Amino acid sequence: MFPHQLLPLLAAAYMAWGIPTKAPSPRYFEIPLDPEDKLHLYWTVDYEEETVTMELRARVPDVYWVAVGFSNRGLVTNADFCFLWTDKRGKNQLQDVWTDEAGYVNVDDHNDCELLNLKRRGHVTRLAWSRKFDTCDPQDYYIEDGTTHVVYAVGKGPIRRLEGIRIVNEKHGFQRVHLLKNLAPAPVFPDDTQTITINNDKVHVPALETTYWCSLHLLPKGFENKKHIIQYAASIQEGNEPVVHHMEVFHCEVSPEQKLPPWNGPCHSDEKPTVLEACKRVLAAWAMGALPFYYPEEAGLPIGGPDFSRYVMLEVHYNNPELKADWIDSSGITLWYTPTLREFDAGVMELGLEYTDKMAIPAHQESFTLTGYCVSECTRAGLPPEGIVIFGSQLHTHLTGIVVYTKHIRGGQELPELNRDNHYSTHFQEIRFLKRRVRVWPGDALLTTCHYSTMDRQNITLGGFAISDEMCVNYVHYFPKTDLEVCKSSIDSQVLNSYFRYMNQYNDEPTSEDKGISDNYNSIHWSQNNGDFLHQLYYNAPLSMQCNKSSGDRFPGYWEGVPRTEVLYPLPPPKKKCFDKVRNNEDLISAVESK
Repeated sequence: MFPHQLLPLLAAAYMAWGIPTKAPSPRYFEIPLDPEDKLHLYWTVDYEEETVTMELRARVPDVYWVAVGFSNRGLVTNADFCFLWTDKRGKNQLQDVWTDEAGYVNVDDHNDCELLNLKRRGHVTRLAWSRKFDTCDPQDYYIEDGTTHVVYAVGKGPIRRLEGIRIVNEKHGFQRVHLLKNLAPAPVFPDDTQTITINNDKVHVPALETTYWCSLHLLPKGFENKKHIIQYAASIQEGNEPVVHHMEVFHCEVSPEQKLPPWNGPCHSDEKPTVLEACKRVLAAWAMGALPFYYPEEAGLPIGGPDFSRYVMLEVHYNNPELKADWIDSSGITLWYTPTLREFDAGVMELGLEYTDKMAIPAHQESFTLTGYCVSECTRAGLPPEGIVIFGSQLHTHLTGIVVYTKHIRGGQELPELNRDNHYSTHFQEIRFLKRRVRVWPGDALLTTCHYSTMDRQNITLGGFAISDEMCVNYVHYFPKTDLEVCKSSIDSQVLNSYFRYMNQYNDEPTSEDKGISDNYNSIHWSQNNGDFLHQLYYNAPLSMQCNKSSGDRFPGYWEGVPRTEVLYPLPPPKKKCFDKVRNNEDLISAVESK
């Protein structure tokens, strides 16, 4: 079934159940849930009604039970499910359930899984249902923007009752997806639009759960002249949708005359030529379930020109939990570009923390926060008087990042956030087209905060480029392009040196001025108190700023010992409709009791 076939099915479901029909949304989305694509999920989003409508196509016997739902990090414990099951009399039921810490199923007191349609025949089940973003039920998952971990489970039926089923003992799994998509229509392309696909060539995917595969490509001649990329999208080899998890295309920042050695292998292999580390400027990023990313009508991403190297690197993340050895893949990313230049060049600016070991995260931390600052002094130096318009954002950490967001500050007043992902995973990265454009003026500040979980690590995690190191970055896509490319911070170096001296003199830690930063961090015994002290240091210390031009040079200014941006007037927390609902219920109960 394809998305265009979902429309009449869901419309029929609405009418069959006597639900008032409205003009249906034209945007439907889909994703395979399991590695064999026996469970395929389709959905659409209604922002007016704050509802997600879903259809599951399941290739399982018609008496099996199937559960689909959500959890914070993809576990089927402490999860929220819509559970379809058949009893011993052959009656089908869709119930709202939740699982406890042991994975046992509990029936929710209120059923927030609204059944729209159900067809079961042989080994095919088609189930359509809807779910509010926020059901006001404490046992239900709150669907919000950013990454959603969709969980699933399947078991044999018929069954007598749900109580006693332990989902962790059944076939189960999860898939990450951006559920609350941007529904804005794509702009019209000019007639001279061309495409190029950068793809792998019959890669034999290793029988490993996770593989990052990198291949170097040379763009064809013709890119000696500047062009604008106006859209890109995934080009997935048919049948390989379950194994291709996310992809990125990087431009190699070398001179156009330089020849690079070929590479077609694991990204983190020791044999990969070090010169290929220059292939790091993101041109395109796609994650499973992502829509084509398009640029605003007035802007395009510049590619080509006399100083442009034609080398690009394709990175593909393969997710192979079944450890199958027979996947052969030629997937990649297609770029749409035009020689008809738009009004503005689009640019990419890095916000967050410097790539440096000056920032660190102790082990055994459930949620350790670090904030990178793009201070007002830097935007005042680097942005044009009319400011810039941000339309896209790619949040980025490495393996321990779990939450990422960027706050927008103007004159001490907090404005609406630029982007947030409360369920972030490094294994699900995409450039997201923002639901609203954000204008940033000279003098504004942008604060990017990352939360890290290092509960399973034994040693301190340092900032750096290795996948085992950490980052905290928001790559924002904007127009018009300016010369400000990097606006990031780290702790002031003198303050950090004073901290290491203090830890030696007053805490008997074997830190030393003769050691480097990494060695000093690794010399400290990271008790909870020491971890809390480091966190307070980062929170209060002045900054060292990277306020850098595209050339790598800093803008003129004083960039050491820079004060942190203070948020004098924070925004109030978002008002939840559930509060009014509960309050109205309490008023009703009080009125009844008074009589």
